Amino acid sequence: MTTENSPGKSPVHPTINRKRLEERRRFLRTAILAAAAIGVPLLGFTPAARGWESRMRPPGALDEQDFLASCIKCGQCVQVCPVQAIKLDDIDQGFGIGVPFIDSRKQACDFSCDAVQCILACPTGALTYKKPLFLAVRKGAKLAAPPILLAKEKDAEPTLNLKERTGLAVLVRPDACLARQGKGFKGAARGADFKGILRFTAVDRWKPIPLKDHPFDVALCDLCVRTCPIKGAISLEEQTGADGVKRMTPVVHEPCVGCGVCEMVCPPEPAAIIVEPGKTWEAQV
Repeated sequence: MTTENSPGKSPVHPTINRKRLEERRRFLRTAILAAAAIGVPLLGFTPAARGWESRMRPPGALDEQDFLASCIKCGQCVQVCPVQAIKLDDIDQGFGIGVPFIDSRKQACDFSCDAVQCILACPTGALTYKKPLFLAVRKGAKLAAPPILLAKEKDAEPTLNLKERTGLAVLVRPDACLARQGKGFKGAARGADFKGILRFTAVDRWKPIPLKDHPFDVALCDLCVRTCPIKGAISLEEQTGADGVKRMTPVVHEPCVGCGVCEMVCPPEPAAIIVEPGKTWEAQV
């Protein structure tokens, strides 16, 4: 039997053997880590892969699981949004990477397009005016009547052709609400550095302007009410609290479609009112 020290074969230095062994070990470690990086998310064990973070979807979105199954991540809805409210998710959302969403606090959908262009641009029906019959409508998601867009109120067709809401506005921090504190507001709603834009029909029906360029001066804060694009979706009403004190309070009504404008303009940080994705009307009352 020939060995490393046998005649006719050059001896292999021990250092070379150790280097080869270490190279094999490094290769195996790399292979195992790579398999874990790919395999573990596929098994659904990491939040990134499972997309645990709840997202607000564009108007007309199917229920979440149906939406994720239907969306091909083409980005057409992003391209047509006049206020650039729709973004595509990043890699931290795992399977949700490339899926459109709206961060209402940064930039809400104010329906500046009038006809909901994202729905018209969607090639798969992930965003739709009307669900196919084989898909159920969640209780409380269906709107009682077509929502009236205030910018179109004087038009022959004043409504948005939406059948379901994608979320619902909720006063989650009532103690932070300026109206409930009896306070007014003067200046830019979110400060001079805020980049969000909004359509003010009194300024230009077709051209949204930076929110910072439209300062407010109100004796009692009602920014969420006066900027809401949907007729009858929110109002400021007197309510008696548990302490017996009457306070003017933002009250959300059934026509709310979950556009998120109220959340975007709310001056306190974090916002006193937000839109909860997928929340239904029955869950509110």
